[in-house]
Amino acid sequence: QVQLVESGGGLVQPGGSLRLSCAASGSIFSIYDMGWYRQAPGKQRELVAVVTTGGSTNYADPVKGRFTISRDNAKNTVSLQMNSLKPEDTAVYYCNAHHMIFHYWGQGTQVTVSS
Repeated sequence: QVQLVESGGGLVQPGGSLRLSCAASGSIFSIYDMGWYRQAPGKQRELVAVVTTGGSTNYADPVKGRFTISRDNAKNTVSLQMNSLKPEDTAVYYCNAHHMIFHYWGQGTQVTVSS
């Protein structure tokens, strides 16, 4: 089992940047595919970006070219650099760890993009 703790959310103006971080503990971090999901009010949770154990990345179309996911297996962390933020990026962002049939979630961090 792995415990995930997100940080780095907040309020930012449109066009601004934020960096989210997720610290993992309790298991072997390198065996997990790591992802960021988000959930806006009244909407379903959706995948934002994922980085596999091998370092491959994949992004949802709305964030391609603006967001970058990265992992540091030595520090047991995964980050999401978010640039050119838009109001529609406003959501609670969740860190996810996935291995075989197991999914683990953090508590979420709020990102609000507003002027």
